[in-house]
Amino acid sequence: MRIRSGKKPNKRFASLGNLVQHRRIRCGKKPYKCHRCDKSFSQSAHLTTHMTVHTGDKPYRCSLCNKSFSQSSHLKAHKRCVHSNIRPYDCPYCGKLFKTNSYLKSHVRTHTGAQMYSCRHCSLRFVWVAQLKVHLLKSHNEGTWFTCHICQNKFSRSGKLKEHIRRHEGVKPYVCCECPKRFCTGYELKYHQLIHWDYKQFRCGSCGK
Repeated sequence: MRIRSGKKPNKRFASLGNLVQHRRIRCGKKPYKCHRCDKSFSQSAHLTTHMTVHTGDKPYRCSLCNKSFSQSSHLKAHKRCVHSNIRPYDCPYCGKLFKTNSYLKSHVRTHTGAQMYSCRHCSLRFVWVAQLKVHLLKSHNEGTWFTCHICQNKFSRSGKLKEHIRRHEGVKPYVCCECPKRFCTGYELKYHQLIHWDYKQFRCGSCGK
């Protein structure tokens, strides 16, 4: 009722629970600790989500490609990004359309050049967090390289290593819903599906073609 009426006790929050959660985040308190690694969380729900990393539990399955996810929000994002062509977010600089607001924000940085990520050891700043992680590994020996057990190539992100190993093994879990073609990554599938949709996102500013 307080949310519907707009009344917010404790100055800024509609409930005491939200205030407690806010204070934990501001103070850096993380009382919910994982018993399998050294990570801690400010909310029990975040710990529950984190535990799927250790258990490998993925109860949310896509009905279109059978790919599974540990969170329902990840499944919804997957369907929107891989199996849908709806792009409600447009770039104010070039007009390019995106399926999610986060994709749009990342794209806008290519226009503004905003360097949001700074190195804690030196004065260098980076546009992308992936660039910062690579810099920390190469320049300051901070972090962990993910090494391929087949060819010994090293990667700064575990996701890139998994993708790389799939290519070694010939595993292609992403299946086109329009034809029998299969792909190693969701990006490759999405790019391929443009052929079926006849989607042409790059428009000439002079003639409109």
